[in-house]
Amino acid sequence: MQNLNTKVNNFFSNIDALASLFFRFGIGIAFIIHGLGKFPLPPQGLIEYFNLSPVLASLVALSELVAGLILIIGGFIKNPFGNLLTRLAGLMIVIMMINIFAIAHPDWFITTKLFTSEQIFLLIGGVYFLIKGNRT
Repeated sequence: MQNLNTKVNNFFSNIDALASLFFRFGIGIAFIIHGLGKFPLPPQGLIEYFNLSPVLASLVALSELVAGLILIIGGFIKNPFGNLLTRLAGLMIVIMMINIFAIAHPDWFITTKLFTSEQIFLLIGGVYFLIKGNRT
């Protein structure tokens, strides 16, 4: 059993960096798609449904788009600046997701709906990149 475990670990150690790259691209692309889905600015759906001002609704759309782009770009910059960009994107994502839960889905708090939604995984991704930065 130990021999099999060693072989499996050796195999995956060669492609370990791909896991965080896939995670980074998955979270980043999700935010880019969500942000672009709110264009053209100001997003009328956010203004009408949540009674947001045009400026705030536009800020939400731009924040989603920019956070996704920064998260992806930060992964390609292998120095302290890239690390800070990744953490900044993670912080932006965490702040957005907490606000999304508080404003758009307050009825989801600690329910099955929360843990079966895409949004919980986006929050977890934001927390992950906020904590880990480029040390993934």
